Amino acid sequence: MADTDKTLAAPLFEPMKLNGATLPNRIAMAPMTRNMSPGGVPGTDVAEYYESRALGGVGLIITEGTYIDHPGANGYPNVPAFHGAGLEGWKNVVERVHAAGGKIAPQLWHVGRERRPGTEPEGNVSGFGPMAIVEDGVEVVRAMSEDDIHDVVASFARAAYEAKNLGFDAIELHGAHGYLIDQFLWRESNQRTDAYGGSVENRLRFPRMIVQAVRNVTGPDFPIIFRFSQWKLSDYHARIAETPQELGELLRPLAEDGVDMFHASTRRMWEPGFAGSDMTLAQWAQELTGRPVIAVGSIGLDKTFRTGHFTREEDPTSKSRVDIKQLADQRTDHQFDMIAVGRALLSDPDWANKVREGRLDELHDFDSAALDSLVR
Repeated sequence: MADTDKTLAAPLFEPMKLNGATLPNRIAMAPMTRNMSPGGVPGTDVAEYYESRALGGVGLIITEGTYIDHPGANGYPNVPAFHGAGLEGWKNVVERVHAAGGKIAPQLWHVGRERRPGTEPEGNVSGFGPMAIVEDGVEVVRAMSEDDIHDVVASFARAAYEAKNLGFDAIELHGAHGYLIDQFLWRESNQRTDAYGGSVENRLRFPRMIVQAVRNVTGPDFPIIFRFSQWKLSDYHARIAETPQELGELLRPLAEDGVDMFHASTRRMWEPGFAGSDMTLAQWAQELTGRPVIAVGSIGLDKTFRTGHFTREEDPTSKSRVDIKQLADQRTDHQFDMIAVGRALLSDPDWANKVREGRLDELHDFDSAALDSLVR
């Protein structure tokens, strides 16, 4: 039984070339906010957390969102910073992951309009977004000026430079889930009337500036991943693109600017991306851009879940069993280039090794208690 499962799993464990990096297999660890870095500094427990997943056979670890050095970048307590003392913590993470034979990319993050005054590290700083937001007569999110936009672009570039300098193997730009980059892409959150709003070309201007600046400081060989989504934290039914054509208009310029791989974040990776076709969002991204793609969304989970700083319909009976044949067949059919696994890796750091070795009967079910601890 194990030998059969091991043979079935083989397509998921082929190496992959991604620009100047070689990844040992097609399994990624999905970014998951853990809120366990007090003062913005990833501690020894965070390093052990990522190290254990590298030892467990993950081909590429994508870290939890780590906020750049712009004053309004953070929106949540105890999430890691990618500047100042936070960099020393990340240096330790990189060293331990590499010593364990792993590859790792930080997810660079600016929360945009999700921030509210009172949030660490500087409580008097408001949120920043495409549009101003006023609550109870107080402006809690400021509409970004041209100077603000250039400041944030420079901040992303500094973070990318530091990531390469620290020895990370790639970076991921968080352009999904209604955070800052995505806020400019989405019509509902970006109703500006200047050069950064309105047409697809204008809504893309700020994200393209970020990709171009990052590529400029990292050089031609350093892998850049761009995570995007239709859904938002505030709206599961949101769509940045109503048709494949619209999606292509958004993604192709980013690929031309230097994105090496897209990370198509969906709630259920197997669902069609658009009506009238069985193709998933990951497949559409792949076809429209010619770039490799990471597929993600409820791998091995039966129910919706709670994770990080926000809540979905939690169900403690959620399971982390994987349909290995389905995933392997999809990889064989080139429906994705990598598959990102989230909650299953929280309960079972050895998930990837067990799948590779055909030990599916040893996989641990996802337990929501894993959300409350880093090291298991």
